[in-house]
Amino acid sequence: MNARALGMIGAAVVGVLLAAQARLNGALGAELGDGVIAALISFGGGLAVLLPAAVLHPAGRRGARRLVAEVRGSGGLRAWHCLGGVCGAYLVITQGVAAGGLGVALFTVSVVAGQVTSGLVVDRFGLGPAGPQPVTVLRLVGAALAVFAVLIAVSAQLGDAQVSWLVLLPGLAGLGLGWQAAVNGRVQQVASTLTAATLNFGVGTLALVLASAAVLVLRGAPERFPTEPWLYAGGLIGIVVIVGNVALVRFTGVLVLSLGLIAGQLLGALLLDVLVPVPGSVVVPSTVFGVLLTLIAVGVAAVPDRRSRPDPGLPR
Repeated sequence: MNARALGMIGAAVVGVLLAAQARLNGALGAELGDGVIAALISFGGGLAVLLPAAVLHPAGRRGARRLVAEVRGSGGLRAWHCLGGVCGAYLVITQGVAAGGLGVALFTVSVVAGQVTSGLVVDRFGLGPAGPQPVTVLRLVGAALAVFAVLIAVSAQLGDAQVSWLVLLPGLAGLGLGWQAAVNGRVQQVASTLTAATLNFGVGTLALVLASAAVLVLRGAPERFPTEPWLYAGGLIGIVVIVGNVALVRFTGVLVLSLGLIAGQLLGALLLDVLVPVPGSVVVPSTVFGVLLTLIAVGVAAVPDRRSRPDPGLPR
């Protein structure tokens, strides 16, 4: 099995974890009555674990020095490559702003459409560590099939959706997710996986601190914080998600990574609804079919082009 195939499987596994993280953060946000504050707790919890590790571990310190030297010097890394965490923070903020008005189903479709579009563009111009990848017919078909699959998976929830200009906000968030995967992968390539993950959480936490400050001014602090410890585990899962993203993107490219994550998220959400259902959750045949179709979309988009460069191989 080659590196790209292993990367696809890894991306799907990370996507399953992402679905679990979304369930936990959603439950925490419901308890707090504020999704932005819940996201700050999640990001901050991840940063609280990663920052000491990056300071104490030799690889983290070396990676930080290389990152600073690369940005200050004449290397290929620029300061804007370090801002990937802003995209994760923006996605969470758009959930609070737009998901209620659009409905979760339409919000999800818009994010996925932006994400696969970004994956195609970012790969085409070689912004990620995997280098330039041509926009082939199969990659276009895979991307379109993924959006169609997600549309089918959430079709049962689209009846009450209200289309408005708000649909642009999750679309932009999806575009940002592809760019985030690319720049985080570039940071990992120059520095280390630990450095890239810590930087992502640090930048995202800072952005959410600013957003939370605005929320506190407008709406005040949450009345109570839940005591169940499992609700605060989203940050720990997020560490695995980000580490997986930055480690896998150089083997898969941004598009295939994005499609693998989407497929894993749908599969994880389906498993959670079956094994740990929440009140009101119903598994319908269209959801199952959408999940299967998304897995096919990943395989279609991952078919290598004969003109592309050889598989980069697994790290030694």
